[in-house]
Amino acid sequence: MSEWLYLIPLLPLAGFVINGLLLGRLPKPIVSLVACGSVGLSFVLSVLAFFELKALPESARVMEQVLFAWIPSGSQFNANFGFLLDPLSAVMILVVSGVSFLIHIYSIGYINHDKSFSRFFTYMNLFTFAMLTLVLADNFLLMFVGWEGVGLCSYLLIGFWHERKSASDAGKKAFIVNRIGDFGFLIGMFLLFWNVGSLDFRVVMAQAPEVFAVGGVLITATCLLLFVGAIGKSAQIPLYVWLPDAMEGPTPVSALIHAATMVTAGVYMVARSNVLFMMAPDALMVVAIIGAATAFLAATIGLAQNDIKRVLAYSTVSQLGYMFLACGVAAFTAGIFHLMTHAFFKALLFLGAGSVIHGMSDEQDMRKMGGLRKHMPVTFITMLFATLAICGIPGMSGFFSKDEILWKSFSSGHGHWLFWLVGFVTAGLTAFYMFRLIYMTFYGKGRMDEKTRSHLHESPKTMTVPLVVLGVLSIVGGWVGIPHVFGVTNHFEHWLAPVMAGSQIEASHALAAGGGDTGMELGLMAASVILVLIAILVAFMFYNKKPHLATSLRDKLSGVHHLLLNKYFVDEIYSALIVRPVIYISLFCWKIVDVILIDGSINGVATVYADISQTARASQTGRIRTYATLFLAGVVAIVAWFIWI
Repeated sequence: MSEWLYLIPLLPLAGFVINGLLLGRLPKPIVSLVACGSVGLSFVLSVLAFFELKALPESARVMEQVLFAWIPSGSQFNANFGFLLDPLSAVMILVVSGVSFLIHIYSIGYINHDKSFSRFFTYMNLFTFAMLTLVLADNFLLMFVGWEGVGLCSYLLIGFWHERKSASDAGKKAFIVNRIGDFGFLIGMFLLFWNVGSLDFRVVMAQAPEVFAVGGVLITATCLLLFVGAIGKSAQIPLYVWLPDAMEGPTPVSALIHAATMVTAGVYMVARSNVLFMMAPDALMVVAIIGAATAFLAATIGLAQNDIKRVLAYSTVSQLGYMFLACGVAAFTAGIFHLMTHAFFKALLFLGAGSVIHGMSDEQDMRKMGGLRKHMPVTFITMLFATLAICGIPGMSGFFSKDEILWKSFSSGHGHWLFWLVGFVTAGLTAFYMFRLIYMTFYGKGRMDEKTRSHLHESPKTMTVPLVVLGVLSIVGGWVGIPHVFGVTNHFEHWLAPVMAGSQIEASHALAAGGGDTGMELGLMAASVILVLIAILVAFMFYNKKPHLATSLRDKLSGVHHLLLNKYFVDEIYSALIVRPVIYISLFCWKIVDVILIDGSINGVATVYADISQTARASQTGRIRTYATLFLAGVVAIVAWFIWI
C-alpha cells in the first residue's frame, strides 16, 4: 500500500480538476458523482492503508513514500515531496476522508438548488485534498503547503456567497487572521532548519534532543512560534475571532471546517511535534493556559448566542481549547482522541443545524424556532445523540475523551488542579448551552411565522443518512479509547504510543497529588457527570419547563447578558486598537506620503522641467534670420568678454 499512498490526496485533487475545468458544463448528478466518489475512494484507500499498517509489528508501523526531490540544494537543504503514514496520520486520514465523505453526501441535498452547485463541490474537493496533504506530509514544509491550502479554501468557501457583504467580509477576516498565525509558523520552521538542518519530521524528532537543550531559549522560542501558527489555524485566544464568522458560508462548509479539517490542523501539528514540546516545558505551560482560557471564554459566550450556528461555532472554539489543554499537560494522545470524537459529534451538530435551517426556510434564530422534533424526528434524534456526546454523558464518545482530558489535567506532571477546575466548569457550561439549543429548537411551542410553519419538513435522505451514520459514531466512536480505570486496555492510547514519545516521557514524570489513584479518577469523573446532569436540569427548567425564569434572570443580569451577547466586544476592541489605526496609517501613507510627498515631488520636478521647456521652446522659431541674429549676438558677447578680461 505504501506505493499507493499518494492516491489518498490525489483522488480529491482529481475531482477538483475535473469539476473545475468543466465548471458549469457537467450536469449535477455527474458533478456529485465525481466530487463524492473521489472522496469516497480516498476513504476506502485510507481504510486499506490503516489495516495494512495495523498488520505491521508495533515498532515498524511506518510507511513512507517519496514521490520526488522537491527542493534539492546540495548538502545545505533538501526537501522531498513525500508522504508519511504512521499511527497518528492513519487516524487523521480516516477522520478527514470519512467525515468529509459524509459531508459531501449531505451537501448534495443541501446545496442542490444553488446556482453555483459545481463551484461548491470544486472547492470542497480542493479543501479535502489540502487537508489530506497536510496530515500525510513527511516534513514541515509540505505540511505548510497543505496548511496554506486549507487557508485558501476556507477563504473561498466562507465567502462562497460573496454577493453578501457579510460573507465576503468573513472570508477576508479568516484569511487575514490566519496569515498572522502563519507568520509565526514560518519563523518557527526557520529556527528548526537553522538548528537541525532539516525539516523532515523523522530527522527533526531524532536530532532535536541532541541539538536543543531541554528548557532552553531556542527550543522554547521554536515551539512558541509553531504554536502561534496553531493559535491562528485552530482559533485560540487571541486569534479565535475568525471562526464564529465562518458560519457565513454554507452549513456543510461550517461542518467541514469546524469538525474534520482546518481547525484540527493546529492540534495535529502540536501533537506531531510532541518531542519538541516535551523539551520546552514553558511552551507546554503556555499551550495549556491558552487552551484552558479559550475553552472557558468561548463557553461563556455560547451561553447567550441566539443564532444556532453561532452557538455551535463558539462550542468548537471551546472544544479546541480542550484539545490544546490536553496537549499542554503533555496528554497528546488525549488531545487527538478528543479531536477524533469531536469530529463525529460536531460534524453531526452542524449538519443537523443545517437540516433545521433547511426545514425552516433558512431561518437561523433559535428564538423563532421551537417544537421541531415532531416535524423533523431524524434530525432531532441524531442531534440529541451528538449533544449527549459533547456534554460527556457516560457511554457516549465525548465522555471518554473529555474525562480523559480532565483527568490528565489534574494528574499529569505538567498539569495543575486549576486546569482541571477550568475544564470542569467549562463542561458544565457546555452542557447548559447545548441543551439550551436543544430545548429552544425542538421543544415547546413553535415560534415561527405561519408561512414558515406551513413549509416545515424533514430533510431528504441524502441529508438524513449522513446524520444517522454520524449519530452512530457519536455513540460508539469513543469506545476505542475506554480508559484504564475501567480495567480494560485503552486501544487508542496503545495505537498512538509509537508516535507519542512525549506521552512516554510524561509517563515517567512524577504525577501530581492523587496521580495513579483509581478512586480519585473515578471520583473526579463522577463529579463531572453530576455537574453536567445539573446543568442539563437547569437548562430544562429555564428553556422548557419554566421559560419565564430565563427571561427573569436575563433581565436581572442584563449587563452580563449584554456583554456575553456581544462577545465581550472583542471584535470592537480589535477594530479600535488594530484595524482602524492600520486603516488610518494606510490612508496617511497613501494620501500624504504616496500622493503628496512621493508623487508630488516627482510630478513637481516634471512640471518644473515642462515649464522650462515650454519657455525655452519659444526661442525655436524656425526662422534663419532669428538664428543668425542670435548667433551674431553670441559672437559679439564672447568677443566682448575676451576683450574685457
